[in-house]
Parts: sequence; structure tokens; C-alpha cells
Amino acid sequence: MGMFVGVGLLRIMIHQSSSLKAKRQVVKSILGKVRSKFDVSIAEVDDQDKWQVCSMGVAVVSNDSGHVHKMLETISGYIENLHLAEVTGFSIEIIPLGQFH
Repeated sequence: MGMFVGVGLLRIMIHQSSSLKAKRQVVKSILGKVRSKFDVSIAEVDDQDKWQVCSMGVAVVSNDSGHVHKMLETISGYIENLHLAEVTGFSIEIIPLGQFH
């Protein structure tokens, strides 16, 4: 039995943000809601100096690659449905990891 690590990269647009402080409030809210609902690792990974754009990385681990893919898609949809920001880009990479030797 192996395991799979799925990494999702999301780019979001926070249209109503007019400052880095306003952006941080929205980003903090999104990160907290996703962590609480899905129990996954998620963090802002790029664009920290931009007022309206944020890049987030999400990591999911499972023994089923299909489950990993579905979880990452579900998380992207959840973020979009919060209506705090628009998901403008989303990519997934799934990495298979072998057994112990």
C-alpha cells in the first residue's frame, strides 16, 4: 500500500480589498475556515505584497489518489462559495509515495 500527497495551488482575487490589511483579514478568514472544515494544511505562499491577489497552497494526504484529487477540487469550490474572493487559477499535483523498504 502506498500513499499520495496532493498539492493544490490556488490563485484568488479579493476584489473589495483596498489595502494589505484588508487583504490579510480576508486571507486569514479563508485559511481558518478551510482548516476548520477540512483539517488540511493551507497557507499563503505568494503575492504577499499585492492588495487584491493571493496565492495559497493546500496539502492533502491519503492512500487513494482519487480521494486526494476530489478533496482538492472540493476545497477550491468551498473557497469560491465563501464569496470572500474569486478563484482565478487552480492547479493540482499528486505525488505517489512508495512503501517502506
